[in-house]
Amino acid sequence: MDGHGSDGSHGGEATAERVALTEKAAALIRELTVDHGPLMFHQSGGCCDGSSPMCYPLGEFRTGAADVHLGDLDAGLPEPVPVWMSRSQFELWSHTHLTIDVVPGRGSGFSVEAPTGNRFLIRSRLMTDEEAERLE
Repeated sequence: MDGHGSDGSHGGEATAERVALTEKAAALIRELTVDHGPLMFHQSGGCCDGSSPMCYPLGEFRTGAADVHLGDLDAGLPEPVPVWMSRSQFELWSHTHLTIDVVPGRGSGFSVEAPTGNRFLIRSRLMTDEEAERLE
């Protein structure tokens, strides 16, 4: 599954990335940006919404020292879309590549895609040794 990463590349090229998105997710992000302005993601750590990528208007969700910036997504917009995760969850997922995708369904009430009848989800895979080395 190819995705657009922080440098606009597709998976498998020379630049390693922790996070990417599918074209379907990029299209939904572009649609949502019309109503909500620039967006960002925070990968939730569980609880009420399971482990879902939560999409917020940029600046509406406060990140801090307890969060890790995974990268910036190229969704075909003027501004990249930053992706964050809690530091405690990152410790468990640090060797995992994440791809943000979209499927039919009801998203979280706090995530901006909730009213669209679609929801963002994370598809994950272990990074190759080569990818992990390039990220160090």
